[in-house]
Amino acid sequence: DHMTDPQNVGACLRSAAAANVDAVIVPKNRSCHLSPTVRKVSSGGSELVPFIVVTNLVRTIKKMKLSGVNIVGAEKNGKEDYKDIVFGKKNALVIGSEDKGLKKLTSENCDSLIRIDLPGNVESLNASVACGILLFEFVRKI
Repeated sequence: DHMTDPQNVGACLRSAAAANVDAVIVPKNRSCHLSPTVRKVSSGGSELVPFIVVTNLVRTIKKMKLSGVNIVGAEKNGKEDYKDIVFGKKNALVIGSEDKGLKKLTSENCDSLIRIDLPGNVESLNASVACGILLFEFVRKI
C-alpha cells in the first residue's frame, strides 16, 4: 500500500520469490514500480514474480475478496499477533508504506490486521523486513 523506497520494494520482491508468491500488486500512483534499483535489489525476484500495477488498490482488494482471497493487513497496532493468525486457502498480505503504514480505507477492507510484537525498544520494523517475516509465516502455516 504505497511503498515508495526501491530498496524495500526490491527486498520484498526477493522475499516474495523465495516464498513462492503468486504476484506482487502495487498501486499505480504514489508507489515505487520496477526500476533498475528494484531489479538489482530483488536479485532476480523481479523476474520470477509477476509485478502487477493497479489503478485502485482498494477496488482490487474488494475483487480479490469476492473471489475467496483472505486479505491480511500488517499494521503496527494490528489486532492479532501474526503467530496466531489462521490463514485461508488463498491469502494476500498487504504491507503499508514505510512512513504511514496502511491507508485507512485499505485497512478497513482487510479481513484481519496482524502485528509483529517487538520485545526491544524499537517502535517498528522496516517494511521489507516485516514483509519477509510475514511471508514465511504464511509459508510455514499453509
